[in-house]
Amino acid sequence: MSPLTPPPPETIAWLRDLAERRLSAGEFNAALAVPVDEFERDELISLIDWFCRRYPTPAERLAYVRRAYRRWTAAATTRAEDPTER
Repeated sequence: MSPLTPPPPETIAWLRDLAERRLSAGEFNAALAVPVDEFERDELISLIDWFCRRYPTPAERLAYVRRAYRRWTAAATTRAEDPTER
């Protein structure tokens, strides 16, 4: 499969089911109890640093979030209207 070839429908369905499944309270609490490892923490700090350099003021950060929210809701609406998506 080349990078431009979409995955098979059963793979998409499996990933969607995995991403959208609801966790039990026990599963959720168990996930929260696992400490963040050093690599993940360093990666997160790096991303936060980049974001703050890219959008240095609160107004720029808020403008970014508003643009991103519009993109996300537009994409979600498009998926909800597309009968081949589900």
